[in-house]
Amino acid sequence: MPPKKSAAKKKANVSAEELLGHYREMLMIRRFEEKAGQLYGMGLIGGFCHLYIGQEAVVVGLEAAAEEGDKRVTSYRDHGHMLACGMDPKGIMAELTGREGGFSKGKGGSMHMFSKEKHFYGGHGIVAAQVPLGAGLAFSDKYKGNDRVTFTYFGDGAANQGQVYETYNMAELWDLPVVFVIENNQYAMGTSVKRSTKSPSLWERGAAYGIPGEEVDGMDVLAVKEAGERAVAHCRAGKGPYILEVKTYRYRGHSMSDPAKYRTREEVQKMKDERDPIEQVRDMLLTGKHASEDDLKAIDKEIKAIVNEAAEFSKESPEPALEELWTDIYTEEAV
Repeated sequence: MPPKKSAAKKKANVSAEELLGHYREMLMIRRFEEKAGQLYGMGLIGGFCHLYIGQEAVVVGLEAAAEEGDKRVTSYRDHGHMLACGMDPKGIMAELTGREGGFSKGKGGSMHMFSKEKHFYGGHGIVAAQVPLGAGLAFSDKYKGNDRVTFTYFGDGAANQGQVYETYNMAELWDLPVVFVIENNQYAMGTSVKRSTKSPSLWERGAAYGIPGEEVDGMDVLAVKEAGERAVAHCRAGKGPYILEVKTYRYRGHSMSDPAKYRTREEVQKMKDERDPIEQVRDMLLTGKHASEDDLKAIDKEIKAIVNEAAEFSKESPEPALEELWTDIYTEEAV
């Protein structure tokens, strides 16, 4: 079945409570990532650190379309995904600082955290490696005969990897309940998609395998949620995989070590001024009289307190013991 054309944009029906929830969740990701960047600059976070600032609407919108038991797997730009699926900010921040209180007990760092409880399967540092893993998670659910769905996230850079297309083929061949989410932030690791990709409409590549999909405005949380609901309904109905190309934009460099000189400051500022996902929802709340300026200030204050508490926890949590190197491995025998 060929991909369908992108659906016409329209605002999804949403209550004031849901809108406030989306605002709170996106703001939590924004403030958490700002704090993570600050701790990195202070030398408290080592290794690589990829921030999600600017892309908050993607994961918040799709988590709004998910149900309990659905799975998610993503790349190394993963802190926002963890927060959106309900993982404790303290455990995430402590993992960033390499402490025992982290989700991987300080052994995984920014790119390698997991939570079986929240059905979060990483955090993967190899470009596109999570894509076949996501299909495997979906195969598990199909084998068990439940109606769970797996959200498999990857970027525009990963979209050119061969393993993505091998996975597309197998997922469609076996009708796997997987939503392939291309978080197209337009710059991959530092090269514009216009310079790196001959066919820039990435979702349409599913046509070769009969996988339907669409392009989504990734700066609009309601548009993402609406598209996510269509994708999830398709998968739960046993119709196989679905592709969402979510057009978004990261404000920071690829990682904290990237000065992002491949684009102008004016371009970034224009996106912040005109398309910021949090500001769009903030304006909707205010113009719709769903919240006052004081209400939103109170939410920001509350979230900053949670993030600051997580940061303090990440500093006070002890370093992992040497014996911890031998836990959480597949076997104690030499291989």
